[in-house]
Amino acid sequence: MRRERSATTPLAAVPTPAEPTPLETLLAASARGEQQAFAELYDRTSSRVYGMVLRVVRDAAQSAEVTQDVYLEVWRQSARFDVTKSAVMPWLLMIAHRRAVDRVRAAQSSAARDNRYAELNTERPYDEVSEQVETSLEAQRVRRVMNDLTDVQRQAVSLAYFGGYSHSEVAELLHIPLGTVKTRIRDGLIRLRDALGVTA
Repeated sequence: MRRERSATTPLAAVPTPAEPTPLETLLAASARGEQQAFAELYDRTSSRVYGMVLRVVRDAAQSAEVTQDVYLEVWRQSARFDVTKSAVMPWLLMIAHRRAVDRVRAAQSSAARDNRYAELNTERPYDEVSEQVETSLEAQRVRRVMNDLTDVQRQAVSLAYFGGYSHSEVAELLHIPLGTVKTRIRDGLIRLRDALGVTA
């Protein structure tokens, strides 16, 4: 004999929608433009968001800026939040991590550009030292060659090229004919050129 189902026998349980969490409620209200709800959402979550950013950026001032950027994005994107795909806090931390990584990459790119610019536009100390050494060695060679000139050649070249005198003034200072001065200067310069390896 069939037994009748009791009226009190429970039927299959019907799932009921989960109650929204406080953060979900606040985010939904923020999506509707309720600023007070957004402010409360910020108060409840910002310390964790800032902590995430700071671990990546490692600079307090920049981390504070990035955190503000995160919440600006949250305010704009709150209507797109899908409760079936993520909880609110992980969603916030995902945005924070992405923003923090972007800031680090931007800083690295900027530093790399600055370094490249410095390398291309800054004279290196060793270049300056090398130039000074070369100039000093050249001066020593000139002095040695000058010492090998005759007295008249050395005096004429010194007065004309280091003293700034004209050939006529050199002739007067040395009490020798102008033609002799020109010859001595020419001969002295030829010897200097040959000794220093200068090609015409």
